Amino acid sequence: MNQGATSLKDYLDVVRRRKFSLIVPFAAIFLLSSAIAIILPPIYKSTSTILIEEQEIPADFVMATVTSFAEQRLQSIHQRIISTSRLLDIINRFRLYDDLKGKLTNEQIVSRMRRSIKLETISAEVVDRRTGRPSSATIAFTLTYEGKGVPEKVQRVANVLASLFLKENLQVRERQTKETYQFLEDEMKKLRLQLDEIEAKIAAFKGRHIDELPELFQVNLQSLESTERNIDRLNEQLRSLKEREGYLQTQLASLAPTDKMNEDMRRLRELRVELANLQTRFTDAYPDVIKTKQEIARLEEQIAADGGSSDGGRPDNPAYVTLASQLASTQADIESVKRQVGDLRRKANEYRLRIEASPKVEEGYKVLLIERNNTQMKFDDLMQKYMEAKVAHGLEKEQKGERFTLIDPARLPEKPYKPNRMAIILIGLILGVAAGVATVSVRELTDSSVRNAEALSMATQFPVLAGIPEIRTAGDLRRRRRMRLVKIAALILICVCGLVVVHFWVMDLHIFWARLMRRLAM
Repeated sequence: MNQGATSLKDYLDVVRRRKFSLIVPFAAIFLLSSAIAIILPPIYKSTSTILIEEQEIPADFVMATVTSFAEQRLQSIHQRIISTSRLLDIINRFRLYDDLKGKLTNEQIVSRMRRSIKLETISAEVVDRRTGRPSSATIAFTLTYEGKGVPEKVQRVANVLASLFLKENLQVRERQTKETYQFLEDEMKKLRLQLDEIEAKIAAFKGRHIDELPELFQVNLQSLESTERNIDRLNEQLRSLKEREGYLQTQLASLAPTDKMNEDMRRLRELRVELANLQTRFTDAYPDVIKTKQEIARLEEQIAADGGSSDGGRPDNPAYVTLASQLASTQADIESVKRQVGDLRRKANEYRLRIEASPKVEEGYKVLLIERNNTQMKFDDLMQKYMEAKVAHGLEKEQKGERFTLIDPARLPEKPYKPNRMAIILIGLILGVAAGVATVSVRELTDSSVRNAEALSMATQFPVLAGIPEIRTAGDLRRRRRMRLVKIAALILICVCGLVVVHFWVMDLHIFWARLMRRLAM
């Protein structure tokens, strides 16, 4: 490695040495990006613009019953249009995505088409007639379809989608107004029967919510607080009992059920300690070690036999019996406390439900009272609204209300919307240069070769007496000729990619010039 490569000549020497490492990554990435730019299919976009017009008859004379905002109605219609059945019908009619029908399911194809349909609203600042303040309102929207293949097909699909929006809006508004006056008619019939039923409802309501009435709210709250205090006290007692249970289990585990087993276990522990001491000083073949192991085995067999055949399994160790009885008593107390906690928690949940239901019960009770006092007034009001709803239905049926108007139909796309082939090629050019420079830098930094007398003298601190020139063999000459051919091929490929770039650039310039001439002609 050249230790003092700081001048321009040093960098040029590095480039000459590593030219292949610079050219190959650059050519590979540049060719890959060029291939991607050429292979990617063109995607066209066609857009329709639809205006939202207000109703022709003033709202002071006829009030429309469709009260939803334009954005909400647009989203509702949009969801109906992009339903699976409708999109499948459009796909089959125009033979869209034929190349994917054998690879993807219908649901996946429909999902891909949904992503190709975009709805964007156009808002403007208008003055609200009721408040007199400026506000933002949706006055129009655009419907865009993106697709690959034939531009005429993309335009036809965009027009079909726009016509579906217009048709669906008329049907939705007419259906909503019709459902409104029919609903009001049904409500009027019901109100005639409600006056006789309201008193019975109030009595039944009180019977169903006898424990949830508002006047019992404080009583339920105090009962809940008392129950929670008892639960806390029992939980503290339960923790103490569990601690005692753990202590007794630990003590019980250290005792044997019989006195004889206690003596054997003590002797067994002593022998194990003695064996550990012997093994630290002698090998396993030492007689004392062998004898101790045999005695330990004999005692373990005896303890196992005594544990399985001692007096029907009844322990005779007084300390063991005492601890076992205490453990059983503690466990019984734990189960009793758990049952008490469970009962109190069920009661607390009942009190909470009553407290939570009290505001709703009070609200329902007030609603019943208001309904009883205003039923006759409500019937008269419904009669008036019913007549207005019938007039509004006629308004929508004659298409005099708010409507969608197609002001800019979908146009034939003259140029692919994407991909941006020039951008892809330029990015590949930049990445290729960066990859080549990075490859050269890494190979140069990891190369520890000494290439001249100055670098050798600096590295060894000894003067260089003589230098042997480069000796080129026939094999070296053949390798140089092969490298020259590789360079020529890489140069040809780069030239071809450059011609492709120039071709796309000329095409874009031609399209831009054609559009400019058309605008000047207009």
